[in-house]
Amino acid sequence: MAASALERRRAEELRQAIEYHNWRYYVLDAPEIPDAEYDRLLRELEDLEARHPELRSTDSPTQRVGAAPLAQFAEVAHGTPMLSLNNAFSEGEVAAFDRRVREATGPAEVEYAVEPKFDGLAVGLTYDDGRFVQGATRGDGYTGEDVSANLLTVRAIPMRLAGAGAPRRLEVRGEVLMLKKDFEALNASQRARGEKEFVNPRNAAAGSLRQLDPRITASRRLAFFAYGIGAWEGVPLPPTHAEVLAKLAAWRLPVNPERRVVKGVAGLLAYYRDMGAARPTLPFDIDGVVYKVNDLALQARLGFVSRAPRFAIAHKFPAQEEMTRVDDIEVQVGRTGALTPVARLQPVFVGGVTVTNATLHNQDEIDRKDVRIGDWVIVRRAGDVIPEVVSVVPARRPHPTPPRFDILARHPVCPVCGSRVVRGEGEAVARCTGGLYCPAQRKQALLHFASRRAMDVEGLGEKLVDQLVDRSLVGNPADLYALAPDTLAGLERMGKKSADNLIAAIEASKHTTLARFIFSLGIRNVGEATARDLAKHFGSLDALMNTPIESLMAVPDVGPIVAQSIADFFLEGHNRKVIGALQEAGVHWTENPPQPPPGSGPLAGMTCVLTGTLAGMSREEAKTRIEAAGGKVAGSVSKKTDYVVAGADAGSKLTKAQELGVNILDEAALLALLGKKA
Repeated sequence: MAASALERRRAEELRQAIEYHNWRYYVLDAPEIPDAEYDRLLRELEDLEARHPELRSTDSPTQRVGAAPLAQFAEVAHGTPMLSLNNAFSEGEVAAFDRRVREATGPAEVEYAVEPKFDGLAVGLTYDDGRFVQGATRGDGYTGEDVSANLLTVRAIPMRLAGAGAPRRLEVRGEVLMLKKDFEALNASQRARGEKEFVNPRNAAAGSLRQLDPRITASRRLAFFAYGIGAWEGVPLPPTHAEVLAKLAAWRLPVNPERRVVKGVAGLLAYYRDMGAARPTLPFDIDGVVYKVNDLALQARLGFVSRAPRFAIAHKFPAQEEMTRVDDIEVQVGRTGALTPVARLQPVFVGGVTVTNATLHNQDEIDRKDVRIGDWVIVRRAGDVIPEVVSVVPARRPHPTPPRFDILARHPVCPVCGSRVVRGEGEAVARCTGGLYCPAQRKQALLHFASRRAMDVEGLGEKLVDQLVDRSLVGNPADLYALAPDTLAGLERMGKKSADNLIAAIEASKHTTLARFIFSLGIRNVGEATARDLAKHFGSLDALMNTPIESLMAVPDVGPIVAQSIADFFLEGHNRKVIGALQEAGVHWTENPPQPPPGSGPLAGMTCVLTGTLAGMSREEAKTRIEAAGGKVAGSVSKKTDYVVAGADAGSKLTKAQELGVNILDEAALLALLGKKA
């Protein structure tokens, strides 16, 4: 039956669309649609032409492999065409391929060579008498581009074949690609220079190999894997594809170690499943696997169709990239208070699952990719990785143009707790300032509050915190001090003894130091050392809480970013309310006078080392008192040490002090020294 007018029109539309996307992908290295969408367009055209052969023309995209070569490179005619492979997307199509092979060749069960399908750029390398003489891209399958100078910069490609027995003339076919780690490093470098980032490793490899200046190619790490041959002259050809690859490997050409030889459909599908499971951990991107009849004589009998061999097929994985529409952008608050924008998508099947949400990471990423509500975008999902928006499809942006999305404009306060949202200077992430109050941050805040170097509540671990928060028993750190033993004893893995021990630890934590308490609050950018400096400088919590930002920067090592974090934390009323509740619950510390000016105090400018166990105070308390007296506490003894304070069971530090002649103090002598006035 002849094609209808509608079918003729659709075939022409498909040809134009495919040629356009060939140009975007192969010439500009700037694709607008994911590979899966391109595959669907090509397959629709193939089906139309199969039903209506009169629609097939010599200039149809189905009759060639790729785009024409760039005009800037010299053309290279391939002695044997570099054809692409037909694709299989289901187990049924794989079984049909195997059946066609068996019907044509006769064996009951066929042996296949199987290998990953790389997501890179196909090239041919020509060696004469073992020396590299030319390298070319696939181009349109019949004529490629001479990129010899660029290929010579790929260090994995040998300039001379190692060992003996190489053919007089050998054309090796393989894939140039970029490993995942090198792709990340390249994009990091692009960001640092303020230049455009590459969408994926395939485009990065293609763009690098097709540079007119080989020095640019050399600056980007490219890999190469051989997967076959186009010419083999002068010596007998091995009988199987697997043996050919083994020969190439022996001559030190890179051949992928994931290759195998299997039998029948069961072997093909087992390999497909194995590679699908391994895919996320491979150092390179693959988009499927390739099955080839292993026996080269059988390959010759099977021959070719117009654009692909009959003896091989590519079994594609579910697409990792798809195109869909952004219905909305919402914000989620994480455990540390970070606000993460999330694109709400029209449902799309990608990476083997239906995806409705994709992360946009932060405001900088939204701005860089220019993602707006209503945009059509390319979404990527690889393995168990959270789906992300890769890029916008500008040609499909709705009109009028949607406004830019700004997190702070949309959410000046936290969508979870209503606390202020701030974005520090030079930071990519906007954050909720209600760290002690915000429900989204409760678990993280409690774990930090109870940690050993903060309030040191022994026994309050992650699983217990999960139960306390999930059962609404604790909403902020102050609620810990109202817990009853019976309540705790009723939790999983908590008996009476464990509950009593935890209550005792909570009670003991009420007596602390100002430095520990400041650290326990979880103020962004305030670690242990900064907390100690703040405690020494201000002497009281009230003084710290009510200090303007300019005065905060008078503290050693507190710059504008840290000072802003402290000011933001104490400006939030929710945090002050929790601090008040903690003090009402009995949490207290000894208020100390502010730190003496630099150069004053009985130990000003002196270095002390603590060793052994002191009878009247803890090591932490001794350290705090030495520092309050102007001294510094070091972890090891040297000639620059002024005093070693030795308690019971002092060890090697005392021995070394005696060898170096360093002054040694017992606890009483230290207290006497601390009691002196500057």
